[in-house]
Amino acid sequence: MSGFDSGDESKAYIDGYIARARKAQEAFGASAQDRLDAAARAAGKAVFDNAEALARLAVDETGMGVCEDKAFKNRNKARMIWNSLKGRRSCGAIARDEASGITEIAKPVGVVAAITPCTNPIATPMSNCMFALKGGNAIIITPHHRSAGSSAATVELIDAALRKLGLPENLVQIVGVHSRENTRNLMAAADMVVATGGAGMVKAAYSSGRPALGVGVGNVQCIVDDSADLADAAAKTVAGRCFDNGILCSAEQSAIISDGAFDGFVAALEANGAFVVRGGADRAALRAALFPDGEMSRHAVGQSAAEVARLAGISLPGGARAIAVVAEGPGGADPLSREKMCPVLALFRARDFRDAVEIARENLENEGKGHSVSIHSRSEENIWYAAERLSVSRFLVNQCSATNAGGSFSNGLAPTSTLGCGTWGNNSISENLNYRHFINVSRIALDMQGRAVPTDDEIWGPDSPAARPLPPVDRETGKDGADSGH
Repeated sequence: MSGFDSGDESKAYIDGYIARARKAQEAFGASAQDRLDAAARAAGKAVFDNAEALARLAVDETGMGVCEDKAFKNRNKARMIWNSLKGRRSCGAIARDEASGITEIAKPVGVVAAITPCTNPIATPMSNCMFALKGGNAIIITPHHRSAGSSAATVELIDAALRKLGLPENLVQIVGVHSRENTRNLMAAADMVVATGGAGMVKAAYSSGRPALGVGVGNVQCIVDDSADLADAAAKTVAGRCFDNGILCSAEQSAIISDGAFDGFVAALEANGAFVVRGGADRAALRAALFPDGEMSRHAVGQSAAEVARLAGISLPGGARAIAVVAEGPGGADPLSREKMCPVLALFRARDFRDAVEIARENLENEGKGHSVSIHSRSEENIWYAAERLSVSRFLVNQCSATNAGGSFSNGLAPTSTLGCGTWGNNSISENLNYRHFINVSRIALDMQGRAVPTDDEIWGPDSPAARPLPPVDRETGKDGADSGH
């Protein structure tokens, strides 16, 4: 049901949002940097100050996740994103290269349409608002219908904070009537679309006729080799699998362990509150409960390990936080190798590290290609081996992927709630979404008179730089021989 009697009524309804947004953006888009920064800061601080109340609204409304974890995510994402935005220029001249004579000037993209998911109904709208405002844009949120109330409460708090700054009304809006038709009309009318959610919605965004940024399916593979600190790796893996009841796309989904480390890692999982299912009827019951008819059951999404066990009809020891189950095979051989949006971890025993990488590759080819891999290892050789062979956009080394793949204070990934998966995941970006994706850049090109023009022999000849073998890359610095002066 669209809530309207005709498609024309839906279009007129959305056109009202667009008109209000354009008026607000025209007044705001020419602002100085301090005004843009004040707006972005206010959006994040509004959520930071109300993290617990918004988390409770989200859990009560959607029936998914853990209130304490959502509150932590709301606070931490707000502070990390604002910290990453401080001191960054996003309007006017933002860079000048004296060597090339290029000066970059940042300008807003205009009106952004953001489709947000029920699995992350607070942090994702907040992140999108902060990035959009940092770039001088207006933004219109269309939330999942299951989380419309909590997302609306988030936008109301952000609006109130912007109003206190004397900023134009309607810089941030949220669509009040939810329907596919309204979402299609919004995407078709905006200047840019950001889609975070199911594959169908992301595909619709890319088909909207507007520039679109979407994200792919998560299915994070966690690889553990013989050199890993098994206690640390297991603690971080269980923590990631349990965080917010396993609902994050960045959460560990499968643990693939080298043969020599398998028994020790499984014992460490048990010490950290995981109940291990090694096969038999319990494994079959879990598979049937999680993937009836071959698709992830909505009844298990964001539920606790105890509730998943109840759905499967298996007995779970008291105090168990997660379920780890030995899968029958990688890729299409067992649905347990797929994304499981609840505290269930698939286990795979690999012959050695190279076999572990191959198992991860098969799982990713089946689902989740382009997203992320977690590696627990002290071997630089193994880390590079995996990074050079697996088609994902980010590798988390000795970290909890669930909480760190979207950026953290301890790694260099951009803090975000939207993780691009590149062409591997049918996405247009292979990095974490950030404010740079919410600006256009004009380039002033000077005529650099006096620059040496290479001869044809220098360009095409056997002694030209292009004809010389490339120097090896230093794995510690990331530079090649030419960069490092050797």
